[in-house]
Amino acid sequence: MASKDSQMSPRLDRRKSSTPHYQTFPTPPPKSRGRPPVSPTSSNSCPDGSSNPPNHNGGDDEHQSSPLPTRQLAVLAVIALAEQTALNSISPYLPEMTSTFPEVDVQSLGLYVGIIGSSFALAQFATNFFWGWCSDRVGRKPVVMLGTILTAACFVAFGFCRTLWQAVLVQAFMGLVNGNQGVVSTCLGEITDRSNQSKAFVYLPVIYGIGGITGPALGGLLVKHGALYPYLLPNIFSAAILVVDLVITGIFLEESLEQAKELPPLQKRAGNMFSWIWQFIGGSHRPTYLNRRLPRHSRVDGRMDEPSDDSASDAGSENHSLLSIPELFPRNHNHLGKEILNRNTILLLGTYLVFQLSNISFNNLYPIFASSPAPTGRQLKTEEIGLSLSFAGIITIVFQVGIFGKLKEKMGNKATYRAGLFLFFVSMMLMPWVGYRDSPAPFGWGSGVVWLWLELGFVLLLKTVAAVGGLTSALLLITNSAPNHSVLGTLNGLAQTLSAAGRAIGPFVSGGLFSISTQVRPKGEALAWGVFGGIAFLGWLASYGIRGEELEGDDWEGSESPEEEDDDDVEQDAGINRRR
Repeated sequence: MASKDSQMSPRLDRRKSSTPHYQTFPTPPPKSRGRPPVSPTSSNSCPDGSSNPPNHNGGDDEHQSSPLPTRQLAVLAVIALAEQTALNSISPYLPEMTSTFPEVDVQSLGLYVGIIGSSFALAQFATNFFWGWCSDRVGRKPVVMLGTILTAACFVAFGFCRTLWQAVLVQAFMGLVNGNQGVVSTCLGEITDRSNQSKAFVYLPVIYGIGGITGPALGGLLVKHGALYPYLLPNIFSAAILVVDLVITGIFLEESLEQAKELPPLQKRAGNMFSWIWQFIGGSHRPTYLNRRLPRHSRVDGRMDEPSDDSASDAGSENHSLLSIPELFPRNHNHLGKEILNRNTILLLGTYLVFQLSNISFNNLYPIFASSPAPTGRQLKTEEIGLSLSFAGIITIVFQVGIFGKLKEKMGNKATYRAGLFLFFVSMMLMPWVGYRDSPAPFGWGSGVVWLWLELGFVLLLKTVAAVGGLTSALLLITNSAPNHSVLGTLNGLAQTLSAAGRAIGPFVSGGLFSISTQVRPKGEALAWGVFGGIAFLGWLASYGIRGEELEGDDWEGSESPEEEDDDDVEQDAGINRRR
């Protein structure tokens, strides 16, 4: 009977939190000396080696809220804030900086701005999956520290750029070395469980919102016009912030990867990572990153058991390809990759690509649209663009802290994710209809400038709610779709790879479309905004295929519809039959 019950809920029990849950006296205390009684939790061990002790308080453990690891959350918040402040500092002055390059034609400014932005995201597309996989091998902390110090160096170099190819090269290298966003999400998923993950993940976009305030303000106000390198100061300041972040990470961040207890010290792991990168670039014939560590039970008294014939043949076959499934998911069985790539995760990752494509396209189009001359643009100054983006950051904080938590409890992760995609569609369709400074005031009230800022503020409000609410829900859905923590870094790396693909396509295509829009009359600006609004609408439609109550948190007050429950039961039964 017990085995049958365990088979009926494999999806909810498959991923267990790494956060310890303490329980006093799971068995009665011994009344005499001798061998202690066997704990009943031993019979409830999970396949991954963790235990699920029974609840003696009359409830289910999964619905008891665990305390938040506030110290580690604070360290992760510092990492996220430092990076978002630095990365967001570029957007206010990037169009102006690009216009100073000798190769740039001002009539095609949007295209060149898009090329610079796409170079960063395209490079991330090439390496994000590697950083996620690498964090599963060497740990989260060394990957975060390496990405931080190399990103700081790239900011210093970007301040000295005087030509287009220099800016593209530096941004591409910055994208190659920075995979910290996915690793931070992985750490959050490992130090929380379903009972408290919503509280932790809700505050991550708040940090992004603060970075959306400090970053644009930093980039817009520290530019020194007339200097030899007018854009060096904001980049130096961004690099200094990242150096402080590096020191805090090295001292206070604790390794969240459970398997890190079996790994070598941090210094040796960092050296191994550099060796792997060098071997990968050099095309080594027998790279050491393909060597599989033997399982824990093979270590006996500090020595290794002799490998069997089967293990020797497996080791030989692993060297044929870097992209073999057993190596991408170390210490797991071959069927684990199939469990990850099911219908839900494919639709989730696909719509997450659309989500990030919409977000980065809006972020890239808005400064170009706002700074371009009429009639295609709205002729805003660099300072005005920075302040408007800071306003959006303030809205992010207010919405996340005061509204989103309660809203998500009512709607759930999937519904808020769908709402985010839909609001992207609405905001993009409204942006081309924002008025000009000299437009006649509607109803005779106010002036054209007042209505310009009211309309811009409303559209930015919709977009901000879409971005922060949808991002929180997307991160929760990705975390809850992982079968266990040993592949959470790889899954987040895959998600960030697709995100980077969207962020690589978005700036280039949106900038090119806006350059074409300048030649279209009337309302040429509606071309670029309308194309990406339509893409967001298609993503919203596709998101209705994401189903499953296991993707929700414990704080969700709703329930699946009968049709979705029936579909999930059919898929669950099919999965059980396949495993049999």
